[in-house]
Amino acid sequence: MRSRWTILAALFVARAAIAFQFQSVAAVAPQLSESLNASLADIGVLIGLYFAPGTALALPGGAIGRRYGDKVTVLAGLLMMLAGELLMTTSSSWSVQIAGRLTAGIGGVLLNVLMTKMVADWFAGREIATAMAIFINSWPAGIALSLMLLPAIGAGLGLHAVNLAVAGLILIGLGVIALVYHAPDATVAADNERGSLTANTICAMIAAGLIWCLYNIGFAMIFSFGPSMLVEQGWSSAAAGSTISIVLWLAALSVPFGGFLADRTRRGEAVLVTGCIAFALLTLLLSRSGMVLAIIVALGLLCGLPAGPIMSLPARVLDQKMRPIGMGLFYTVFYAGMLAGPAIGGKLSTSFGSASAALDFGSAALLACPVVLWLFRRIVAGRYRSAVSLMPDEEREMECLLSVNDRVQARQE
Repeated sequence: MRSRWTILAALFVARAAIAFQFQSVAAVAPQLSESLNASLADIGVLIGLYFAPGTALALPGGAIGRRYGDKVTVLAGLLMMLAGELLMTTSSSWSVQIAGRLTAGIGGVLLNVLMTKMVADWFAGREIATAMAIFINSWPAGIALSLMLLPAIGAGLGLHAVNLAVAGLILIGLGVIALVYHAPDATVAADNERGSLTANTICAMIAAGLIWCLYNIGFAMIFSFGPSMLVEQGWSSAAAGSTISIVLWLAALSVPFGGFLADRTRRGEAVLVTGCIAFALLTLLLSRSGMVLAIIVALGLLCGLPAGPIMSLPARVLDQKMRPIGMGLFYTVFYAGMLAGPAIGGKLSTSFGSASAALDFGSAALLACPVVLWLFRRIVAGRYRSAVSLMPDEEREMECLLSVNDRVQARQE
């Protein structure tokens, strides 16, 4: 019987492979642009296409896994990622690049939606916050690894070698999942139950998904267009990629720290708002200051703080029975926004003649997060008031009394 931490490690490697593949286009954007005779706007479209299948597959992704099994579906997703990458290797035709990117994106969607559930299956009630923080960190780790390795591989060996390196990591993820992962013996009865989401819950999940989307757009602008911005300032492609990767490596520390800080202080929303505003201001400074390394370090230490509090928002409105469809809606909003975000960043960069325009767009997205959080709080408050109003008088009085007691206890703690 394998340890659940070994299972988590296998899932970590597989999800890091998704991030590695996603970032592979942006990591060698200058070379790819020259090879394909493409503008930054075109490269932005190619980056965003990886998320395009998510708008259609995020909702049914859980149902697909339930029908065919989580492990089988994840292995199929890894094979699609591999097929898409190899397809991009066969030709420099723009249509082939798009087809390969979309094929790989379908596999990535299946993994992203299902593996979150797989982590919860193993850690429900047992270090779930720690496990989720580690699991989330697989994304910045994969991005950072891509930024460190792929520009150097592209410069030394060419773009075909870049595609083969990505394919190699996907094969490692495929082997690890095939050999290590198995479903836990215990099954949750609620997984087989069906239910429906209320209008308020749907609105709350859309708002939560939008916050996660806007936050990730801000993040994506850093590692997608940050290297190109530094190249415009005279940096080499390899040096620019390695420097930007520092943000991702430090984020691997700040993400779990943000979750710990939110849990410890019970001020998750304050951590979210403060982290997003600080992240936005540092992003604005990055293209306007000569202190690049200092800003990069500060970004890495602060950018991960909102991640944990944002990912905790769905739990405030979803019970276990509603979690699969609710998280499917959450990821649908995320994928729809992430499809548009890089394309908008690339278009702005082309229009203004500099990749720094994409970073400014990312900063604006981050500053919108506190506004959407305010809307989320209003929706949740309205949902609570509606639920209380439907209770019998005795239950309503008891609920109000419990709410008062909870607030008093929170102040005392």
